Amino acid sequence: MDHQQISRLAHAHHPIAAPLADESVARLLDRALAGQESGWALDLGCGEGAWLLRALAARPGWRAVGVDQDAEALTRARETATALGVVRRIGLHHLDAREFTAEEPFDLVLCVGATHAFGGLLPTLAAARELLAPGGRLLVGEGFWEREPSRAALDGLGAAREAFADLATTTDRVLAEGWTPVYAHVTTAREWDDYEFSWTGSLAAWVLDHPEHPGAAAAREAADRHRTEWLHGYRGTLGFVTYLLRRD
Repeated sequence: MDHQQISRLAHAHHPIAAPLADESVARLLDRALAGQESGWALDLGCGEGAWLLRALAARPGWRAVGVDQDAEALTRARETATALGVVRRIGLHHLDAREFTAEEPFDLVLCVGATHAFGGLLPTLAAARELLAPGGRLLVGEGFWEREPSRAALDGLGAAREAFADLATTTDRVLAEGWTPVYAHVTTAREWDDYEFSWTGSLAAWVLDHPEHPGAAAAREAADRHRTEWLHGYRGTLGFVTYLLRRD
């Protein structure tokens, strides 16, 4: 069972593949699309298209493009778009996000929980700048250190200390790149716990329901490892912030 399959199972019962509650997703989208009855939205690392499908279902004047390397996730996105009646307003591309190009710029670019596709936050900002229309908005979600990480936290995440900074430094770096935060949401402890227990719980429940599946052992090992890395490692150390940004 590959990483993409495990991720799909783990996120089966969570609104999006990031530590954000349903109401937080709705509020961020409302702020990102405020004052615009129509436009183009792009999600780099869209997965099953949750952000874009929400936007299209609520705003008939918008069109969207999603990019992801998980073909199965894109198939599910297309099926959901068909069920919602918005499939004619969305284009889905099976592609490395770094390779995506477009002839026309976008009014909103999203990359929430997928900055690793570009090698981090700053490269993501640079890529988004090339795809965003003048006056457009960027919704980007990134990790940060809530406190100085312990060795257990770093090992659990498989990350170096330099992978993230604290919230103030992260925001300063965004500003230094010529972006202005016009809104942001910092994931709460409750949102983090709900996300992680949903991640590990959904995967573990699937294993209990499919004990004879060839991938059951790998899925169980992934759930157990992730739970340990979180509870005994980075819980309370890794934060997550979702910025709504505009260019200066």
